[in-house]
Amino acid sequence: MQANPRADRLRRGALAGGLIVSVQAPEGSPMRDPQVIAAMAEASLNQGAIGVRLESPEHIGAVRRRCPEALIIGLWKRTHPGSSVYITPGWEEIRTVWASGADVIALDATDRQRPGGETLAELVQRSRAMGATLMADVDSLEHGLRAAALGCAWVGTTLYGYTEATAGLRPPAWDLLEPLRAQLPTATTLICEGGIASAQQARQALNQGADAVVVGTAITGVDLQVAAYLAAINGPGPG
Repeated sequence: MQANPRADRLRRGALAGGLIVSVQAPEGSPMRDPQVIAAMAEASLNQGAIGVRLESPEHIGAVRRRCPEALIIGLWKRTHPGSSVYITPGWEEIRTVWASGADVIALDATDRQRPGGETLAELVQRSRAMGATLMADVDSLEHGLRAAALGCAWVGTTLYGYTEATAGLRPPAWDLLEPLRAQLPTATTLICEGGIASAQQARQALNQGADAVVVGTAITGVDLQVAAYLAAINGPGPG
């Protein structure tokens, strides 16, 4: 097994109480330019974020070149026929994210059918043999515990409210944090991600057992934030 040269920085204790900024932009947005993403990532790190979460090999590479010491959680969103798994769904995506410069690879760790018949267990085994640290994006206690048992060093609540089984739930995943912290192995890093819209909510997530918090739209989601403001401004006023 190859060693991850940043392994000490990835251990649970080194991340305690930290903020990870998800620097992403939707397809078609001018914010999706790799250099814009890299600038937002650098600004976040300059203000004390412990790391950034990035989507696509191009963005991971751009940030790695601009911020060589950054802690990068990388993923690649790709859709495949016959599967609803889209966050780093298979080995091709995992290998590419790793080669692009990510320190941690985030992947869907639910029990949904993956493209090409690949299994989570197989992907975790191959990733660990490559020396990669994995962040399991999950939607439930069951999936979080399974991912940790398979060898994922990080578990995140990223998919709570975004899978078929949790479509009726709304993040943040407040009801998952304390059970996960109580039942995960001590060394497993627990990340709260999804729906954190304020500094107060970030603090609450840490108080409920998260080791670190990922915040995206509330900090870097220019497109969605502007759209939300305009919807409120232009919507019906008081009755």
